Amino acid sequence: MPFRSRASLPLTMSLANATTETNSPNPLGRLWRYAAGHRRRIVLATSCSVLNKFFDLAPPVLIGAAVDVVVRRQDSVLAHLGFPDPRQQLLILAVLTFVVWVLESAFEYAYGVLWRNLAQTVQHELRVDTYSHIQQLEMAYFEDRSTGGLTAVLNDDVNQLERFLDGGANDLLQVATTVVLVGAAFFYLAPTVAWMSFVPIPFILWGSLLFQKRIAPRYSAVRQRVASLSGQLANNLSGIATIKSFTAEQREIERIAAESDAYRQTNREAIRLSSAFSPLIRIVILVGFTATLVYGGFLALDGVLAVGAYSVMVFLTQRLLWPLTRLGQTFDLYQRAMSSTRRILDLLDTSPGIVDGPQSLELNQVQGELELDGVGFSYRTGPPVLRELNLKIPAGSTVAFVGATGAGKTTLIKLFLRLYDVSEGSLRLDGRDLRELALGDLRGAMGLVSQDVFLFHGTVRENLAYGRPRASEEEIRQAAQVAEAEEFIQRLPQGYDTVVGERGQKLSGGQRQRISIARAVLKDPPVLLLDEATSAVDNETEAAIQRSLARISVGRTTVIIAHRLSTVRHADRICVLDQGELVETGTHEDLLALNGPYAALWKVQTGEALLA
Repeated sequence: MPFRSRASLPLTMSLANATTETNSPNPLGRLWRYAAGHRRRIVLATSCSVLNKFFDLAPPVLIGAAVDVVVRRQDSVLAHLGFPDPRQQLLILAVLTFVVWVLESAFEYAYGVLWRNLAQTVQHELRVDTYSHIQQLEMAYFEDRSTGGLTAVLNDDVNQLERFLDGGANDLLQVATTVVLVGAAFFYLAPTVAWMSFVPIPFILWGSLLFQKRIAPRYSAVRQRVASLSGQLANNLSGIATIKSFTAEQREIERIAAESDAYRQTNREAIRLSSAFSPLIRIVILVGFTATLVYGGFLALDGVLAVGAYSVMVFLTQRLLWPLTRLGQTFDLYQRAMSSTRRILDLLDTSPGIVDGPQSLELNQVQGELELDGVGFSYRTGPPVLRELNLKIPAGSTVAFVGATGAGKTTLIKLFLRLYDVSEGSLRLDGRDLRELALGDLRGAMGLVSQDVFLFHGTVRENLAYGRPRASEEEIRQAAQVAEAEEFIQRLPQGYDTVVGERGQKLSGGQRQRISIARAVLKDPPVLLLDEATSAVDNETEAAIQRSLARISVGRTTVIIAHRLSTVRHADRICVLDQGELVETGTHEDLLALNGPYAALWKVQTGEALLA
């Protein structure tokens, strides 16, 4: 059973409910509420842990009963239960011992299977839910966060919680069960001695709480260091070509070494404190065990306490107090897990800044008319990027946006895709505000070909069909032909089955760009967004890409962002942006005739300005 019913409850609604329920700062309580769908399995696993400990504590009682039989014979406890023959009593104890050991083993197997499977399920579903939620967060969320830090949450933090559920939860339950059962047995057998065995427990609990209070911030710092180190490693591996080209290998080794050493030092502080816990607890336990051993022995010698009862108490005292020495390790594991849980659930409780609109959008009914009505936009920090843009782009037309670097051209593409929301005004598709449309429908109606082509580690075929995973082989090949990619694909070692490498690093820039175009062709969207699609290729490749774009632009609204004016001279309308403002609009010939900013850019790119 999943944490949430994915079939009946949208993830965003589930997370909203989880947020309202998880205001408690206690991560364990938040996790319990989050895992509501698994409570039956948790209760079952808990029951098996308790029953296992119950039968695990039975052998000392049976040993005491055997001693009682040997010492008192016909006057033993079993004799009073109707079994006067001592031999018969021992046989009964043998049978009980066999049954107890079988049941103890059975419940040990049961709790092992239940807790471990539960840990794996929680690990899997929490990772998937967290990743799913991250995908719904707006692009602004990622501006101040590293990929490595988020990866650390999805991997290291989730695994830390899995390790606690795998063993730590059972250890805590069994310690608690031991205290309750042994305490009940002690106060039944010899209440005058029982208190001595329990004297250390308040000190142990007080020490454990103090330990938790002091160790928690240290482990939070450890988790932060892990995130920082993971982020730096991910960043360096992504930029390995840059590192090599600038011969910065040694400098980066030193940077990673510094991050790793900071992580080691932070961990060392936590280790120093956690390592001191168990030795101190052992000293306290020694006091209780010795007191019970001596005082109970005196009572047995005086005939006040039965020898069998004394044997049971000595054995159970050891069984009661010795497991407490592992509390340090268990609490250590617990605190690590709770620090990780807090980070995971805090991430899950982050509300998306861009959410689905209430209106659905039928793809086959999209005309493709785009309208900017007083559009203004600013990123989280910094000055306005776009100011008071007013423009209507008719359905089926081709409109280009040009201007100097930083004019706001690429930002427009992000706004069309609703990767960001406008700060002022509105953006409309076929007369409907983009904020009112379902995100999946809106982005399904748009195809993006970017200058920064991202190909996934997989085959050419898988990357081509990324927008339409169920496309047929024939459709994939036709899209490749339209993008003029078929020829180079056929020359690859395994053709369409060639693995392109991470980010498509085995292919040239022009090859990656053509696959990106083919991907957009296969998706067949009503609106096509081209962001500097030919900026990083040679002239021959640019000509091939231009032919492809000319073919796929027919019959659909096309928005082109370009630096090279030669690539947009045939657009139906060219819009010139300058510092976020629309300063000119018209055809290529109209703008040249105005002799304004566009004409100046044209002269620079064609060399006329140099000749002048």
